[in-house]
Amino acid sequence: MKKVVIVESPAKSKTIEKYLGSDFSVVSSKGHIRDLATSGKYGLGVDIENDFAPKYIIIKGKNKDVKALQKLVDNADKVYLATDPDREGEAISWHLYDELKIPDEKYDRVEFNEITKDVVKNAIENPRKIDMDLVHSQETRRILDRIIGFRLSKLMQSKTGGKSAGRVQSVALKIIVDREREIEAFNPEEYWTISANFGQFEATLEKYHGKNIEIKNEVEASDILDSLSKSFEIESIDETEKAKKSKEVFRTSTLQQAAYNKYNFDASKTMRIAQKLYEGIDLGSETVGLITYMRTDSVRLSPEFTNNVFGYIKGKYGAEYVGTVKFGKKNENIQDAHEGIRPTSINRNPEEIKEYLSPDEYKLYKLIYYRALASLMSDSKYLSTTINLENNGYLFKANGSVMTFDGYLKVYSEFEDKEDVVLPDFKNYKSKTLVCDEINKEQHFTKAPARYTESSLIKELEALGIGRPSTYATIMQTIKARGYVTLEDKRFVPTKIGIETNDKLQEYFDSIINVEYTANMEKDLDEIAEDKKDSVKVLKDFYKGFEPLLDKAFNEMEKKQAEETGEMCPNCGSPLVIRNGRFGEFTACSNYPKCKYIKQEEREVKTVCKCPKCDGDIVEKRTRRGKIFYGCSNYPKCDFASWNKPIDRKCPDCGSILTEKGKQIVCSSCDYSE
Repeated sequence: MKKVVIVESPAKSKTIEKYLGSDFSVVSSKGHIRDLATSGKYGLGVDIENDFAPKYIIIKGKNKDVKALQKLVDNADKVYLATDPDREGEAISWHLYDELKIPDEKYDRVEFNEITKDVVKNAIENPRKIDMDLVHSQETRRILDRIIGFRLSKLMQSKTGGKSAGRVQSVALKIIVDREREIEAFNPEEYWTISANFGQFEATLEKYHGKNIEIKNEVEASDILDSLSKSFEIESIDETEKAKKSKEVFRTSTLQQAAYNKYNFDASKTMRIAQKLYEGIDLGSETVGLITYMRTDSVRLSPEFTNNVFGYIKGKYGAEYVGTVKFGKKNENIQDAHEGIRPTSINRNPEEIKEYLSPDEYKLYKLIYYRALASLMSDSKYLSTTINLENNGYLFKANGSVMTFDGYLKVYSEFEDKEDVVLPDFKNYKSKTLVCDEINKEQHFTKAPARYTESSLIKELEALGIGRPSTYATIMQTIKARGYVTLEDKRFVPTKIGIETNDKLQEYFDSIINVEYTANMEKDLDEIAEDKKDSVKVLKDFYKGFEPLLDKAFNEMEKKQAEETGEMCPNCGSPLVIRNGRFGEFTACSNYPKCKYIKQEEREVKTVCKCPKCDGDIVEKRTRRGKIFYGCSNYPKCDFASWNKPIDRKCPDCGSILTEKGKQIVCSSCDYSE
């Protein structure tokens, strides 16, 4: 084997191998091959006293993969490390280089922002060496997360009912809890509005003798109503030509927000689908990556892409639809390492390749495609009309707008909700007096701030400089998985244990678990990546402040007492209490470990169908890890079991029971499916 290319994903390796000749072998590391050990002081895998030197070990189950890679590398003339184009990818390349002991002269680091034939070949022709500044930045992040995660989680588990704490997840939880307390403390205030209905439109009271007006109660509203007539004088009519610009292309956070708002995809689902679109889709005639790399905080577009799109727009829609390049707002947190998220070719229209995509892949690709196309199209234009009406010193206002040129909305109207509000052509009115049909008063109350959705929380985290493109989905997953929040009407509500965990962290670690400190730490990591800060100094400065707080918390934080149920243990007579386990709450003896009694909770047994083996009942069961499977109620006498849900039908080919697998019906024994 002459040349070996190592990527992270098996799917990506298949796509790339088709682009490179027979001289190349493209293989996958299947993600990280090494991680910090769990040995040493506190099980951190980090030698704190020796400049935070990390100890790495091969990830459990990866030894076979590493040996296979080692054999390929040893027999190769050249090794290309082609992991993802970000800090995490750079770190994976370094771990491969270090663990496989690849000589410097034998390897090159290549990266591609998109997986297309020309880009992959160009990357191979323009390699570089591993950027150790990026590696040190990722390594510092990993060590920080390990120290904070392990040490704070141990504290929470020993003192509270909390399961874990983390550098970023705990700040996200704090934001959610703070919002909940704002809502609880909110006192709604009454106010009233008055509007005049003219049949074709409605005007709302805004001012009295030139000053803004607030109506605080019904008495005030009724007094105003009594002083109004149904005749209104037209004071002014203003018509203005306005333009609305399209948004810039997606970056990670805005893609996650848009996919959530439009399709209800959570951040994790969005990233899974985007990963597949990036790694390559079989289109029949070719396998190609459909979008650029999806972990980015940049909205930059390559000149080649923008020129191609401008030509596409001019040819398909006309020269008047050609727009300009948008750069977005300047943000000090943007790394601009690579482009925004866009299609790799504007000629791959979503509708034309729909048959090769799953429904969810099609939805996300369509969103990305038309956002990128719209970003380079001209503004939409509309005529905005405002009419001011006077009635006994009270000024009423009505607004309307009519689109005069659709611009970028030619392709993006599906993703933006906007309706024209059409006002009559008042210029043709002979009289300057309008008579309304009725005048109404309406009571309102000010509303508390809304709870966060995934979309709005990601937007808030990004605005505060917390987390980076690769971390948002993980943050959302973690706070849900730990039971710190639940979702009600798609909005985050902190649980009792979430609030308790947050309060304890704030009591003892408010100088570290806060927005400003976490955002500044992100800046430190960025400066390490830019060779502006020393990673060891950053770690030492952090630990100098963290360790005293931790010692104080271990010594002073009161241990939460288990809640008694009011029942007594049948084995030893001690009170039964509610405890938290890996799979939720359970009832056990308070005299543990002397007494290990655990109450067997009565659970509703869900019967699915009759067992094909013994005519018993197939019931829904759970593994020790909580995963659902289906087995016979006569176990252990009958050993029938299936991961797929059985149905009450037999296979026409072999007579075995049929099961549900996704949207398919498949046989539990043979290859039959429908």
